[in-house]
Amino acid sequence: MTEDKTLGDSEALMGIAEMCAAFEVSPRTLRFYETKGLLAPRRLNGTRVYSKVDRARLSRILRAKSLGMPLSEVKTYLDMYGDQGEGRVQQLTYVIETTDAAIRDLEAKRAEIDTSLAELRLINERSRQMLDSKRASSKTKPR
Repeated sequence: MTEDKTLGDSEALMGIAEMCAAFEVSPRTLRFYETKGLLAPRRLNGTRVYSKVDRARLSRILRAKSLGMPLSEVKTYLDMYGDQGEGRVQQLTYVIETTDAAIRDLEAKRAEIDTSLAELRLINERSRQMLDSKRASSKTKPR
């Protein structure tokens, strides 16, 4: 791991290969996030280097992506933070509003799924009963 001695060990810099290994992403993914304005690594001698802040941003990007959040919303969220964290209250408010809406949507979908499952179980059970009845009546019919 490459270290910037002026930043101390907590601000150790990572190269692109280390970032890819640490977060299980490809270099292409990191460059894509750069083009979308989600990451802005520094360059030392033409090489991308990622700070602790970059790593935290990537972690948030990947977590939001795994939850299905569009990258445009991820960027909005990340940009609220500001240079020194001055937008943290705004950021947290946005997260609460966004997650409240997502929870409502998922709960509504779950209710629809529960209704569909109940209906399918009823159809399945009635079909089994009808099949059992047909089989039982065909066994008792004389040939």
